[in-house]
Amino acid sequence: MLYENPLYLAEEAAALDLLSDQRVALGISRGSPEPALRGWEAFGYEDPTESKAANMAREKFDRFLRAVRGEELAPADPQQFGPGRRLRIEPHSPGLERRIWWGAGSASTAEWAAQQGVNLMSSTLLTEATGAAFGDLQAEQIARYRQAWSTAGHGWTPRVSVSRSIFPITTDLDDLYFGRRGAGQGDQIGIIDDTRSTFGRTYAGEPDKLIDELKADAAIAAADTLMLTIPSQLGVDYNLHILESFAQHVAPALGWVPAGQS
Repeated sequence: MLYENPLYLAEEAAALDLLSDQRVALGISRGSPEPALRGWEAFGYEDPTESKAANMAREKFDRFLRAVRGEELAPADPQQFGPGRRLRIEPHSPGLERRIWWGAGSASTAEWAAQQGVNLMSSTLLTEATGAAFGDLQAEQIARYRQAWSTAGHGWTPRVSVSRSIFPITTDLDDLYFGRRGAGQGDQIGIIDDTRSTFGRTYAGEPDKLIDELKADAAIAAADTLMLTIPSQLGVDYNLHILESFAQHVAPALGWVPAGQS
């Protein structure tokens, strides 16, 4: 959100949602650490209060959500509409607000997302490090999100996704790329945005081994959506192979059923 005009983004999202028969699921976040120093200022946005501009992102997101929900944000030209009229962003796509996701990197941000009434998207990084396993930390984040959602009383059931780097090894090329790299690696602790953080492990191995490991991941068990993080630099064909291998050899054991099958 640091680089976005919230009203223009709302307009684009609604137009795309209508063109796609209301199938858009839009994930948004503050933005990850970047090579540019206060890069949003080069785009014409300023937040003089802090270097990370987290507050600016949240303020923009609030305005974006109000626009998506159809709130009349702009005063109308009184010569055309008469006095006191206000206008909403057009086009407007009813229901899009329930398909907005916020990428949260901490339990407190997950609670904030619940209060805003949006779905939760949790990735392979948490800006927390207590010594607990990454999956356990993330499961706690999900629990706090759902409790905050219940307290807010939004009246509908949100979705919760977690992201994982998962590579089933079914070919010699898979083993070359990920076999030795994935062996023995666990969660890692590092510093991001001057904050001690936990980075989730990479899952790489034969399908049977992956199934057992993923079933033991507390956050995967708690979430209702699993998103795969794949290395785009390896090309479209290899990425398709990763997805097909996961869908064929791993996902059914986790409860996934292909679209169109009962």
